[in-house]
Amino acid sequence: MNKKVPEDDYVLEEQVGHLLRRAHQRASAIFTDLIGKDGLTPVQYAALVKIRDLGNVTQNHLGRLIATDPATINGVVSRLEERSLIARQQDPENRRRVLWRLTPEGTTLVDRVIPVGERISRETLSPLSEEERAVFLEFLHRLK
Repeated sequence: MNKKVPEDDYVLEEQVGHLLRRAHQRASAIFTDLIGKDGLTPVQYAALVKIRDLGNVTQNHLGRLIATDPATINGVVSRLEERSLIARQQDPENRRRVLWRLTPEGTTLVDRVIPVGERISRETLSPLSEEERAVFLEFLHRLK
């Protein structure tokens, strides 16, 4: 079989989207390996951490904080509520609005998995030196 050689210099493996996807696959695999046994997805983990950070948060605000669309955040909070990790309460300032908070079970889980989240970051970035990690993270912050 003859291999077709492109006439341009386009190399998929050098494209930013491809490289970011591969890096994301690496981070996701490490996440699944280390936190998957807890039945959390990366988005659920992010939601729990942000609720912990804020104490109480509306679903809409939570979705914006973790860069998740309304349909996705709706499913995320539903699944976390089904697992009794979060609970709803009325906003005392606006009785039509619901606030989400961690339950005691949710607090226990978050406190246990945050150090694992830190380990995931370390392992994901382990091929880089400390200086490279800092620069890489700075560049990622600029891209968001």
